[in-house]
Amino acid sequence: MAKGPTPGHGPLTGVRVVELAGIGPGPFAAMLLADLGADVVRVDRPGGAGLGIDPAHDLTNRNKRSVVLDLKSDEGPARVLDLVERADILVEGYRPGVAERLGVGPDACLARNPKLVYGRMTGWGQDGPLADRAGHDIAYIALTGTLSMIGGPDEPPTVPANLVGDYAGGSLYLVVGVLAALQHARAHGEGQVIDAAIVDGAAHLATMIHGMLAAGSWRDRRGANLLDGGCPFYGTYATSDGGHMAVGPLEGRFYAEFARLLGIADAFPDRWDLARWDELRAAVTERFLTRTRAEWTEVFAGTDACVAPVLSLTEAPHHPHLAARSTFVEHGGRTQPAPAPRFSATPVSVRTGPALPGADTEAVAADWDVPGLRPTPRD
Repeated sequence: MAKGPTPGHGPLTGVRVVELAGIGPGPFAAMLLADLGADVVRVDRPGGAGLGIDPAHDLTNRNKRSVVLDLKSDEGPARVLDLVERADILVEGYRPGVAERLGVGPDACLARNPKLVYGRMTGWGQDGPLADRAGHDIAYIALTGTLSMIGGPDEPPTVPANLVGDYAGGSLYLVVGVLAALQHARAHGEGQVIDAAIVDGAAHLATMIHGMLAAGSWRDRRGANLLDGGCPFYGTYATSDGGHMAVGPLEGRFYAEFARLLGIADAFPDRWDLARWDELRAAVTERFLTRTRAEWTEVFAGTDACVAPVLSLTEAPHHPHLAARSTFVEHGGRTQPAPAPRFSATPVSVRTGPALPGADTEAVAADWDVPGLRPTPRD
């Protein structure tokens, strides 16, 4: 069923966004804008994306609406520009030059709407030797040094799903960029182009680590540092039932409580004796293997030892704390992460399920006053 924009939900209520359909970080960024209340119209292509999941289950398209336009047709680009004329933000994730060839690049869009914020989401960026090359999250975080930090010292780097590159280094930086540019556009009447590259964002995420490297407190190798698993009191440990516990008592008073509850307080009084870290790690490993994950969870419950069970995706929504905060919600029979962050005056929510391609054409044509979106009646 076609749906209209839902007023009064989130701080971006009234902001109009055109999303040119893609995969990965672009759709996630547009979802975040939609979660915050923006009226996001996704321009889907005939036949759908070449890579993706069933649109009915694609949660990154929640809170959006969809129209279908063929940008390779004579009318497709013109209809996009009609939407652009009425929009505040456009998000696209094509390779450099593709949007221009389709007739919906920054020059064409800003000529139609000088206040438009034109957000470009790519892996390599709009320029540089690799700009026109294909790529995915893993390659982007590999070149920035970010991937090199993740994993054990004697193992290949661990792939962190596509969270670090696509979504942290990509989507979140694009959202910050377009919202900052929207503020500028509203204050000065001047739109602009946002070049959000995953390589830039993924590198920027490691700013603190680069500072520690410069100060000599971070070694440029995996599993040898305070926050990368090299420290025996900042990492994960297996339990007797095959589960895992996450341990992170960095501060002295928290570590003292951890050591007492684990039963090793008398064996290792100086936790900063790096020469004994292997010995300490072996002792912690041995202790955790004596009980199940549930038993250790109970031992550390209600303490400041900074220890937590490692939960699976399906277990997490049932944790008492996350349940109390409604960190996960159910909508349309699907359990999913709730919109974040939270706002006291303009609360956000999951308002609608995934937008199905083309389902909202009539509603968008009416709400945005773009009658050309409506299919031409056949004789």
